[in-house]
Amino acid sequence: MDKKQIFVKKEAIGTYGKKPEERTTDELIQYGVVNIDKNAGPTSHQTSDYVKKILHITKAGHSGTLDPGVTGVQPIALGRATRVTQFLLTAPKEYVCIMHIHKDIDESIVREGVKKFIGKIQQLPPVKSAIKRQLRTREIYEFEIFEIKGRDVLFRVQCQAGTYIRKLVHDIGQELKIGAHMVELRRTQAGPFTEKDNLITLNDLQDAYYIYKVENNEKYLRYCIHPIERAVEKLSKCWILDTTLESVSHGRDIAIPGISKLENFKKGETIAVMSLKDELVCIGEALMSGVEVNTKEKGLAIATQKVFMLPLSGPILPRE
Repeated sequence: MDKKQIFVKKEAIGTYGKKPEERTTDELIQYGVVNIDKNAGPTSHQTSDYVKKILHITKAGHSGTLDPGVTGVQPIALGRATRVTQFLLTAPKEYVCIMHIHKDIDESIVREGVKKFIGKIQQLPPVKSAIKRQLRTREIYEFEIFEIKGRDVLFRVQCQAGTYIRKLVHDIGQELKIGAHMVELRRTQAGPFTEKDNLITLNDLQDAYYIYKVENNEKYLRYCIHPIERAVEKLSKCWILDTTLESVSHGRDIAIPGISKLENFKKGETIAVMSLKDELVCIGEALMSGVEVNTKEKGLAIATQKVFMLPLSGPILPRE
């Protein structure tokens, strides 16, 4: 992913707070994300409950439900970080799937047939769906067939959030006029989290927590827990001055004079607002484009939607 252009409005050095990597392990437990490799069997909700019990915390939330039989990437936010999950829900997903076709067919026909499903498609949610059954538009960004062995097709698909892969497989079978069903499904990416990003099992987490508490060794648990900032890695950013932190921590919108630097975002885009120490302060909606913010001196730039920084009791004054 290419780096976005950054506009600097006011050069400044942050003196408040601490960098995410400097948080204590106990702080991470209450304000981090674990990238769980969900196994087949438990629901996503049960997996979140297991994480709560292992870490002895009261809150944990997952970002996007996986059916009990589906395995793979299941980011789970911890403690105060749980509210970030709603922004992961809408992030793109990637899966690896085994599709079984019901009749013998030439491999070239299969490969050509799936190309019709790249781009925007129409889907009717399955009968056993948690949402209302009405036709919805979803987008398939990438579809790659790895291998065709007999009637089994192994493929990778990158898609818009809310895409039903089981239904996608069924529709491919209908398009090919031979029928097809999903045999196995694994999620390999959810937003910024992939299989390569410290993916751990529940047993790994349990062992790491035991070593931390009993042997006073935090190395393994710190490997398991990502700072909350990792969850907003793919959002456009805006960095605000220390003197703006108090008002924003209480939910105030962000005015242009309080901004230090920003990426070139679009009006209406979801923005991660950061401190000058790269801490997540809040998430908001851009009220104007990054170019407009950079060229103007006054006006509201970002409407605050979700505040993550704890409310501050007084203004932060710049150091002499």
